[in-house]
Amino acid sequence: MTSLLNVLAAHPRKGFLFLALVCTGMFAYGMYLQQVVGLDPCPMCIVQRYALIGVGLIALLVALFPQRRVHQGGLIALVIVAVFGAFTAARQSWLQWFPPEVMSCGRDLFGMIESFPLRRVIPMVFRGTGDCSKIDWTFLGLTIANWSFLVFSGMALLAMLMFWALLKRR
Repeated sequence: MTSLLNVLAAHPRKGFLFLALVCTGMFAYGMYLQQVVGLDPCPMCIVQRYALIGVGLIALLVALFPQRRVHQGGLIALVIVAVFGAFTAARQSWLQWFPPEVMSCGRDLFGMIESFPLRRVIPMVFRGTGDCSKIDWTFLGLTIANWSFLVFSGMALLAMLMFWALLKRR
């Protein structure tokens, strides 16, 4: 553990770039699932995407600066955004394990166009249209929300380790 802390303290910018790369890969795979596989994102999926973009942008911006104070502030922001993403993914996982009797997390595009004027439909599209409790995809027995929770938790843990390493390195 000490050697990992030493590596993180000695090269924090590489840690930030690694986090940005993970976020880019996760976002790209999410877009692949939506555009190629045809999975509709639900509103909670959209929120997780925003959190993923937030973590990636913070990590990328902080990596540009060599100052230790900037790194520490960026790590605090990374932990907050990653924990928010993990919370949203955990809530979606809960909905998948214990689905409500009535779908309350979105409606299909055709139903929105029939029910609402176009000026209200366009913002709704960006909120997601899928059902948050529906399980469309699994890998190794885990859903997208489960994997998202694990990745966000891992990013938060890495950011906390990096913060600890920077504090120890004075």
